[in-house]
Formats: sequence, C-alpha cells, structure tokens
Amino acid sequence: MRRTIFAVFITIVFFVRPATAQDGVAWVQIEAQPSLTQAQERVRAYAGQLPDVNGFALGGGWYGIALGPYTSEDAERVLRVYRAQGEIPGDSFIAYSSSFRQQFWPIGANILAVEPQEANPVQQAAVETDAPAPEPQPEPEARPVDETPAEARRSEAELNRDERMELQMMLKWAGFYDAAIDGAFGRGTRGSMAEWQDANGFERTGILTTMQRTELKRQYDAILDGLDLKMVINETAGIEMKIPTGVVAFREYNPPFAHYEATGDINAKVLMISQPGDQNTLFGLYDIMQTLEIVPEAGPRERDGDSFLLIGEAADFISHTEARLQNGEIKGFTLVWPAGDEERRTRLLGEMQKSFNRLDGVMSPAEGADDSQSIDLVSGLEIRRPKLSRSGFFVDDRGTVVTTAQAVRGCEKITLDGDYEAEVLASDETLGIAVLRATEALAPPSVATLRQGDPRLQSEVAVSGFSYEGVLSAPTLTFGRLSDIKGLQGETQLKRLALNALPGDAGGPVFDDGGAVFGMLLPQEDGARKLPENVSFAADAAAIRTVLEQAGITPAGASADGPVAPEDLTDAARGMTVLVSCW
Repeated sequence: MRRTIFAVFITIVFFVRPATAQDGVAWVQIEAQPSLTQAQERVRAYAGQLPDVNGFALGGGWYGIALGPYTSEDAERVLRVYRAQGEIPGDSFIAYSSSFRQQFWPIGANILAVEPQEANPVQQAAVETDAPAPEPQPEPEARPVDETPAEARRSEAELNRDERMELQMMLKWAGFYDAAIDGAFGRGTRGSMAEWQDANGFERTGILTTMQRTELKRQYDAILDGLDLKMVINETAGIEMKIPTGVVAFREYNPPFAHYEATGDINAKVLMISQPGDQNTLFGLYDIMQTLEIVPEAGPRERDGDSFLLIGEAADFISHTEARLQNGEIKGFTLVWPAGDEERRTRLLGEMQKSFNRLDGVMSPAEGADDSQSIDLVSGLEIRRPKLSRSGFFVDDRGTVVTTAQAVRGCEKITLDGDYEAEVLASDETLGIAVLRATEALAPPSVATLRQGDPRLQSEVAVSGFSYEGVLSAPTLTFGRLSDIKGLQGETQLKRLALNALPGDAGGPVFDDGGAVFGMLLPQEDGARKLPENVSFAADAAAIRTVLEQAGITPAGASADGPVAPEDLTDAARGMTVLVSCW
C-alpha cells in the first residue's frame, strides 16, 4: 500500500500567510503529460494522496500537475519535504502562475488569481519525528518607499534598447504583452505595464519603477531557481558559457566533447563542442551527431556553410545542439533536458545561447584519451542502435528486398544497410516472409534468381546473412546440408537444413550448390520446443514467389546448374544480401 504523508507522522504547522507582490504566488509543479487524457488520469491519482492538487494547460499540447497555491517560502518547504518523503518526483520544481493557462482540475475551478489562504494545520506536509518546532514567522516588512511616476520615467529613460526589449519580453512571458518586441514603449507596452502593476498590487501608472522592474525580473528568473546557473570557463575547450551547475558537473573530456553529466534527479546533460577543422569536418560532425542516442531522429535539422542546428525530440527528453565553424575552429554546445519542462528548458537554453563565448584555443584531439574503446560509442556517447536487425536479399534491380516478417514487425522506420529507408510492400505472417522496397532508387550489384524445383537431399547448401546483426560490415556465408524437403510436420513450403545459423542470418538467401536461391532462412521459433543447434528451416522458393506475386512482382527464375566455386558464390551473395534494420 502506498505510503502517504498523513500516517504515523508528527505534523508541523506551516504559518502560511497570503502572498503579496513581493512574495509572489508559487506552485510546486510535479508532473507534465503530453495529452489531456493522460494528465487527467495522473491528476486523479495525485489528488487521492495529496492536498492542493491542481491541473493546468501549459501550452504546446502539454498539461501540468501542480500543488498550491503557496507563498514562495512555503512552496520551497513543500517541495523539500515531499521530495524527501518520496511523495512527488525528484525533478519537481517551483513554478509560478504565469506558467499556467486554463485550469482543468479540479473540474470547474479557476484559482489562478486566488491568493493562497492560511492553511489548515492538519493539511500540512509531514516531517520526521525529531524535527524542531518552527520559529514564529516575523511580520512582513513594510514596503520601501518607491519612485514617483516622474522619477520612474527618468530612470526608464536611461534604459538602452536591449534593456527595453528585455522588459517587453518579460512582460510577454508574464502574460501581459502580446505585441512585437521592438523596444518602443507605445500604448500597448504602457497598457501591459499597467496591467502587471494592477495584478501585483502596485499603483496603476503604466510606468514601471526601478523596484517594480526588479520585481518583474525576479519573477521572470524564478523558474531558474535551483539550477545554480553560473558562467563556466573551460580553457581546454576554449569556451565560456552559463551552465546549470546545480544539476550538472564536469565529468571528462572525450574530443570533440567536454562532458557535463547529471548530478541529481534531473536527467540533464551539457556538452561543450570544440575541435579544429574545416567545412568537411563540420559536415561530418553534423552527420555523426545524428547517429547518437542523445539526438533523437524527430525534430528540426538545419545546416548551412558554416553552422548547423540539431533538435531531437523523444518522449522523455529534448536535445538541442548547435555548432559554428569560425577561423578553422568548430565550437558549440548540446543541452539535453527532460521533456515536459518546456518553459524552464527554453529559458535555460536562451541563457546559454546569450552567454556563449569563444575563447582562444581549441580542444586537442588527444585530450582525455584513454584505452577504453567501444564500437557502440562515439566520443563517449552511445550510438543509436536499431531495435532489431536481420538479413534480406534483392530480387530485382529496383531495390525490392525479401526478408523475414520478423524484421518488419512493429517498426517506426525500416532501413536497408543502415542508410536507405524502405517501405513494406507485402507481408505474410503465416509464411514468415515480407517484401520491402527502398524509397529511393537503388542499383543492387546482384539479384537473386529463384530455383525451380528442390535441390537433392543431403546436397550442400549455404545461407548468406549478417550473422552479428551489422557488427560486421559484410555478410558471411554459413555452409550446411539440406536435411529434408519438408518441415517436421510435413509442411511442403518448408525446407529443413543442417547448419548452425545465428539470429542475424534470418531473412538471408539460402543457396544450392549451383548458386541459385531455393529458400529464405526463417528465424528460430520462440516457444517451449527447443530444437538442436544445427537445425534450421527455410521458406522455399515457391512460398517466396507467392508473396512476391501478391506484391505485383515477378521474380527471375533459375534452373539447376552445376556446382559453382565458393569464391564465385561469395561474390554473388555479398552483392545481393542486405542488412534490414527495424527502428
């Protein structure tokens, strides 16, 4: 049974007072979901365990679950205690009302404009039994004397254009301004200032005083609280920039990257990119980055002559990579941040972009080199791998491929030899055969010819396949013998083989001793029946023709010929065998 905060604990009274303009109304955002249905399901679960549960639209198709409203001080306390007790996720954070849009939970509620009320002592976060009693809270200090409208106008006149644009941007973020960010304080900007003053308990003048501008900036920056954003100078990489040092720390150099890894509950990562090179080096980095796990395939891609931008969007994280070539040096950075925390990610990214500065020097390719090597890693980062890889073979000069149905089951994307996307033309689960075609024109070095009739029993056969699922760049031949021209239960469309095949060989062509294809190797069946290691089965040429004809393809036929030399068979097999990958 899930532990709750109400049982077997001594409670402590939080002396909560209504939020003022100085305090701000604060919330503890505990979760975000990409659909309203998922968010409603999760908010009901939280509401059964915790008080003060609310649900709001966040924009961009996301929906947030938050506790509150509280004063900023109480929100920090609730966040600390609930995280310590495991009642809320470890990456929960403080949010403010400007982050939220229409309320969807509780149904019919609309409390964004309501200040937090004094809390019932029974409905307070639990602490451990040895927690000290809270000290009485002091009365709020009197608000300092502010500028007069005339004084405010004079101080405002000293702002430069960038500062005036930043003020408009902060008003837009707060939800009071929706016009152009141009630095011109016209009627729209003045009206938004007056609305912000009114909402925050200030006199409605339409001119922000120095103190009010400071308060607006404090609200704007509050979403970055806890990230400990600091300027970091990395002389080895020749880069200085702001980094969220509260959630990441330097781990290692692995050229061209300086790795900053997550230190706590927020699954974040920062890479500084630094290497010497030219345009070819930049373009090569652009291609390599897209093979990495940290750069999901979904998302915008941009590349020009001296820079590139890669945004990868996965279900649980978003990555942003940018790099630029300048004076023979490529420098940039990557930010990886959890999905659903879009406002904080966007704000953090903006601070990193504004602060990024190129210093003298570039990371040496030998920096941080060690003896650890892995073909699955590039500079310490994991390469994106397919869910499954099997073999297939070309049956015409248009790039049509026959493979096992297992290789195309449940795939978001299918590739041939890792580079060419393919689509399914036909699939027969009963026969275990699928037919694919590349989405772009291919010219295979060789094409399979399907044998008419069965080979002799006990004659030598060979299967061509990517036995190790693409670890080796070329297919291998595995030799064996034809044990029977039917399956164990008399299936005429199967051929039983005596050879030791590996999972990656499934879908590969099976050759007779004359070099003709008389079958396609099938994968080992999952189930209780365990066959000897040297027993395999192939779908015969007649079954392959049936599926091809369903797809409107007439394969080339071949009659029985004399034996071919092993080297000739190897050349023909390599030309027609292709790696089929399911992503």
